[in-house]
Parts: sequence; structure tokens; C-alpha cells
Amino acid sequence: MSFNCYQWSLRAVLLVSGALLALPAQSVPRTPVDDATVIEKLPFRAGDSRARELETLRASARKSPGDANAAAALAQAYFDMAQARSDPRYVGYADAVVSQFDNNMSTDLLVIRGMLYQYRHDFDKALVDFASALAQDPERAGAHAWRGAIYLVEAQYDNARKECAALLKLQRPVLHGGCDALVQAYTGQLNSAYATLQQALALARYEDQRLWLLTRLGEVSAWLGQNARAERHYRDALALGLDDGYLLAAWADFLLDTKRPAEVLKLLSAWEASDPLLLRLAEAETLLQVPAAKAHVQALDDRFAAAKLRGDTTHRAEEARFQLRLRKNPALAVQLAAANYHVQKEPRDLRVLLEAALAAHDSAAAKPGRDWLQSTGFEDARIRTLAAQTLQLPPVAKIPVVAP
Repeated sequence: MSFNCYQWSLRAVLLVSGALLALPAQSVPRTPVDDATVIEKLPFRAGDSRARELETLRASARKSPGDANAAAALAQAYFDMAQARSDPRYVGYADAVVSQFDNNMSTDLLVIRGMLYQYRHDFDKALVDFASALAQDPERAGAHAWRGAIYLVEAQYDNARKECAALLKLQRPVLHGGCDALVQAYTGQLNSAYATLQQALALARYEDQRLWLLTRLGEVSAWLGQNARAERHYRDALALGLDDGYLLAAWADFLLDTKRPAEVLKLLSAWEASDPLLLRLAEAETLLQVPAAKAHVQALDDRFAAAKLRGDTTHRAEEARFQLRLRKNPALAVQLAAANYHVQKEPRDLRVLLEAALAAHDSAAAKPGRDWLQSTGFEDARIRTLAAQTLQLPPVAKIPVVAP
């Protein structure tokens, strides 16, 4: 049986960046001496039905090792867990399942492999797989949604609009609304984006759809300076009771922006395995001078160092924020932020670039971000203020980079 793309693919317009550049939680790989060795027990809440669902899907895949449908269902479940818990280990499990079929890819597996490529920011390969999936099945809405998401990250808005239009043609009004709203939001139409998201929310039938839309409504409201409304949307999303790493990160950022770090501690105390969430926890702990901050900052340092050894460059936005806010190294932060912005150009990527450029007194580094604001008309007042401040920086000698 083919899994239901309609239920999960709305999240595609979020999850390209919603992966939040998570890193493995262990800095040194460990090889078991035999297949029976338990490396680590992954966390599940008491009574969590997903543990049973995963075991059922694993058993089905083991029973029929050549069954592409069973493999696709298992790989999709792993990927969903990676997003829910901001835990990249599940992406590795999904990749291991999919790679067994590299020479015989079904449409479902092509879509999932494309998702895995985009997770690693290999957008070109992801787009190839999504195109191949659509060649096999022109009505595969999820492939259109993922392509739209990649084009949004890359600031290719005309291409993104084409994917949104394809979703409308396929009679996917919720998917279309989510896609179209983000194009509107990123191109200077925040009020229209908010209205479009509200319309999509009224049509949403599934809780994961509602969570995604409520999270985006919270973000758009915050960009508009409507903090009370943003908080209401975030709390409505949290009230659904679904684990979602992107929601937790967005809500934590909102709390940090509104000077409420104590609430971040309570929110993220059980999420240390997720690097993006640990980063926000460490920021809150540092602001509150909590003793655990030192150990958490060191843990992040170790994880970023391990990523460098692996040649992993997908984490640069988070590392730039880490270097800027926790290591107080603006020269290195602006280099990382600029390299990240070359690959992905969403508002949070722009914000860390502008903040780092401002701290490093590097107006030139901020120019790509200022150009994006000029061409799109993006309306967030905080980001526009930062951009204006970088434009007024006096020319000074470059601050030497201090290696972490």
C-alpha cells in the first residue's frame, strides 16, 4: 500500500528548513562489536504509540525485504520522527532503508530520497528526484510541495509560485494555501499571507496540518509585530500535543525575543539531544546565569567541531548564531552566516547574517541581505532595522577570525 502523501506533504513547505540543521548528538562514532549490541535506546514518551508503529513497520520491512512499499512506509516514519524530535539519527535510518533500492526506485522512494537530499541541503539532487517522481506520477502533490519549499529557501519565487499553482490544479487547497502564503510572506505581503494561512487553517482536516499552519501564523504575526496574536497561535499549536522540533524552536525564539528565557528552560529541558533546541536552551541558561550553561555550550562546541571533521556544512546558520551569541566571536559568526546565506535565504538566515555583520562591523557582508530586502519588500521591522544599521557602519579594518 502507498502511504498517504496528502496527509504528510503539507509539512514539506516547512520541513526543508524545518530540519534546522540538526547535528548528530554524539561527536565520536562508535562501532558495535556485533549486531546484538545496543548502541543507544532512542527516547519515547511513556505510552507513545509511535514506538509500536515503528516496530510494526520494521517487522513488515524485514519480512519483505524487496517490498518498496514497506520500505517507503518505514523510511517515511523515520523521517517524520527526525522532524518531530529534531533528531538526525532517524534520517540516517531512513537513508539506510532507501539506499537498498537505489537501482529500483518507486515513486514513493524517489520522493523520500529527495527529502533526504534536501535535509542535507543537496537541493540540486533533491530537485532531480522530485522531477523523476513527477515523471512517474504527475499528480504526486508531495513532490510539488517539496519543490516549492526548496525554491522558497533559494528565493526562487517565480518557480515556487508555479509549484503552488500545480497544487491548486491538483485540488489540494490546504497545500496550495500553505505554499502560496509563504510566497506572499517572503515577498512583502505579510497581511495577505496571514489571511491565506487562516483560510487554509479553516480547511485543514489533520492535526499535523493544523500544527504547521498555526506555527506559520505565529511567525507571520511576530513579523508583523503582533506579539499577542503570535503567542495565541503558538500556544494553540502547542496545545495539539504533537512533538515538533520546528514549533519548539520557533516558540523558543519568540520567548527569547520577548525577554522570557525562564520559560525557554522549562520548554526545552528535556530536548538536549537536539542541537538546535540545545542551542536555544544554552542561550536561555546563559542569560539567566544557570550553571548548566557552561556544559551545554561546551557540548555544542564539541558537536560543531565533530561536524567539521565530517565535512558537514549544513549547520552553518546555527553555528553562526552559536559563535555570535554564546562564543562572542562575531568575525567567525559573520563568515559562517554569509556562507549559509549563499545557500538558503529565509528570514531567520537573513537575521543571523545581519546580526553577525553588525557585531563584526562588516557592512559588506550584509549587502546580499539588504539586496534581498530591497527586491522582495519583506516587512519584518526588526530585520529592516538591523539592515539599516549595517548600512550605516563606518568602514573599519576586518576583525581577525579567532578559531573556536
